Amino acid sequence: MAVDKRAREMGGADTASSSSSRRESSGGVWDSVKRATVVIGSGILLLAAFGNSLTWHLQKFWGASGDFWQKLWTKLYLAFEGHDATLFYLGTMLIPTLVFWVTNGLLLLVDTTGKPSFITRYRIQVDKNNPVDPVKLRQAVRCALFNQVFISGPMVVAAYYIMNWRGDPTGPELPTFHWALTELAVFAILEEILFYYTHRLFHHPNLYKHFHKQHHEWTAPIGVVSIYAHPLEHVISNTLPVIIGPVLLSSHLATTSFWYCLALVSTNISHCGYHLPFLPSPEFHDFHHLKFNQCYGVFGFLDRLHGTDTKFRQTKQYERHVLLTSFTPLTESIPDSPKKGQ
Repeated sequence: MAVDKRAREMGGADTASSSSSRRESSGGVWDSVKRATVVIGSGILLLAAFGNSLTWHLQKFWGASGDFWQKLWTKLYLAFEGHDATLFYLGTMLIPTLVFWVTNGLLLLVDTTGKPSFITRYRIQVDKNNPVDPVKLRQAVRCALFNQVFISGPMVVAAYYIMNWRGDPTGPELPTFHWALTELAVFAILEEILFYYTHRLFHHPNLYKHFHKQHHEWTAPIGVVSIYAHPLEHVISNTLPVIIGPVLLSSHLATTSFWYCLALVSTNISHCGYHLPFLPSPEFHDFHHLKFNQCYGVFGFLDRLHGTDTKFRQTKQYERHVLLTSFTPLTESIPDSPKKGQ
């Protein structure tokens, strides 16, 4: 009888513990949803205010009347009249490629020379890439160029034909500013969903050793490593989550080009290895490269939902996963805990 009573008590305790864990997990997901809503909502409001202000100042500066952006696009549209495909490829290939290599060129200058030292102070993994291994770097650059030319290029061509079949991606009328913001929000959500699940799929042991292991050769990533990947992974996990939104919504070239550039800058920052002031925190994805089995997504919502950020949330990196609004490196203001025995 006493044994049965103890068993019932232990069973009741396990049930209560399980219920408590579920409530905690549910609360964590809800907190994540609320934070994401606040961040996305605030971002949309700020972008709207910024866009209206920028348009007003540009109109005043150039003495333009009417819609400045529409007139600017109309001039470009007329200049390429009858050459819609060329205009589309310039906006979705040339401009994003230039954005990618200009930003990475600046980062590589720091990675290879260690200068300016003002930047290197913000290195996340302070004992790595100081300076970067030139052999590994050349391999990464060659792979990135291959993926851009022979993988991303044909996929963008395919996207053009699909979008042109469904509508007019280079039409004479620009989308309204508010509709463009709505599209960007949809693009971001689709990217998070597709990237999280395809990325996590590539971490399956049977796929990881053949495809994704290449990307994880860099446990301390740098910017150009963002597209250092096996071609199959680059198709499914890198490129598809980015281009699917504009294809599904039959978006205008202006929105599509801006989104491609934004996605490339975002992934460059996530891989750059520096937590710089006033830029989004790269701690989340840097931790993924360090530990492999945590932090699969872009924004972190699905990681919280599936519990793939639990170890991350117990680390100093998580404490540093904030927007740095001062010039003091977070490795100094939030130092690592002393190792045992020190």
